[in-house]
Amino acid sequence: MSKKDYYEVLGVNRDASDDEIKKAYRKLAMKYHPDRNPDNPKAEEHFKEAKEAYETLSDSQKRAAYDQYGHAAFEAGGMGGGNPFGAGAGAQGFDFSDIFGDIFGGGRGGAGGRSNVHRGADLRYNLEISLEQAARGTETQIRVPTMAECDTCHGSGAKPGTSPTTCSTCHGQGQVRMQQGFFSIQQACPRCHGSGKQITSPCGSCHGAGRIKQHKTLSVKIPAGVDNDDRIRLSGEGEAGANGGPAGDLYVVIHLKPHSVFQRDHNDLHCEMPISFATAALGGEIDIPTLDGVARIKIPPESQSGKQFRLRGKGIKGVRSSTYGDLHCHVVVETPVNLTDRQKELLQEFDDISRGNHERHSPRAKSWMDKVKDFFGQ
Repeated sequence: MSKKDYYEVLGVNRDASDDEIKKAYRKLAMKYHPDRNPDNPKAEEHFKEAKEAYETLSDSQKRAAYDQYGHAAFEAGGMGGGNPFGAGAGAQGFDFSDIFGDIFGGGRGGAGGRSNVHRGADLRYNLEISLEQAARGTETQIRVPTMAECDTCHGSGAKPGTSPTTCSTCHGQGQVRMQQGFFSIQQACPRCHGSGKQITSPCGSCHGAGRIKQHKTLSVKIPAGVDNDDRIRLSGEGEAGANGGPAGDLYVVIHLKPHSVFQRDHNDLHCEMPISFATAALGGEIDIPTLDGVARIKIPPESQSGKQFRLRGKGIKGVRSSTYGDLHCHVVVETPVNLTDRQKELLQEFDDISRGNHERHSPRAKSWMDKVKDFFGQ
C-alpha cells in the first residue's frame, strides 16, 4: 500500500477535525470508486489510499500513533494496520455505510448512535373570522384534533406492568444491514422501525402506538389588524412527540369572511356607494358607513359614476403598521326604476331640452362619438 502522508492523501491539515476528515474522505471515495471509473486503472489505487488514510485518521488511537511515529507505527503490526479491506477483499468489500450514513439515517453504531426521541408534528388550523374581528382583535376558542400521549402507558406503548423488550431482529440496534452488490447499507429495522424495542404486550388503550387520537379546546388571542393568511403560532400545542419527545406547534391560519359592505386591500378599505342621478348632477351630501360608525362626505356637482373619495385614517391599522389605512368610497350613479308617468314625462322633457346642447351637457359622450367616427373614417 502507498506510503503517502495520510493527511496529504485526504487533502486536510494535520489539525483537521473528525468532521473535516470524514467530509474529505467521502468526496474522494465517491470520486475514485472503481465502479464509477471503469476506464481509469489508477482509480482503485487512489480509492484504497483514501480508505486506508481515513481508517487510520478516523480512529483516535491510530491517529495519535500515526502522528507520533508515522507509518512505522503499523509496519510491525503494533496497531494492527494492514490492508484496510481485509484479505483479498478488494474494492468490492467496501462498506458504504460510513459515507451514506447521514443519508440513510444510520451510520456507525446503529440505534445506539442516535436518539429515538422524535418531536411531534406541527398542525395547521384554518380559522375564519369577520372583518370587524380582524380590525379590532378578538379571542376565540377552537377545537383541534390531535395525537396525544396515552395516559394508560404514558407513551411507552406497553401494557401497564410490562415494558418493551429488545428487538430480536436488530438486537436493539434499530438498524439492519442490507447487501446490494458492492453496497452495504444500513436501514431501519422492519420489525421495530428503528426503535430497537418491540412490544410483546401492547397497551389496550393505544394498541402499542403510545399515542391516542383526541380533541382539545384551545383559546386563541387574535391581535388587532390581522389579515388573510396571517399565522398565529401556539407553541407546544401540536402533536405529542414520540418516546417522550417534545410536542410540535399549532399554526392558526387566518381567513377573512366576505363582508357585505367593505372589501379589504391590506390596510385600506373599499366600498361602493350608490347615489341618485340628481345628487350626481347637482351635488349634495351623503353618509358613508365606516368600521367606527358613519362619516359624511360632500358630492360635488356633475360627479361621474365611479368617482372615488378617500377618507384618511378610516381603514385598518395592520399588525405590523403604526398608522391606519384609508377608506376609499366609489360612488355609483344609480339608474331609477319603477318610474311613474309623471317621472317619465319629466325625464323625457329633460332629454329633449338637453339634445340641443349635447356637446355641453355630455362631454364624455361627445368625445367617445368622435373616436368612433375617426375609427370608421380610417
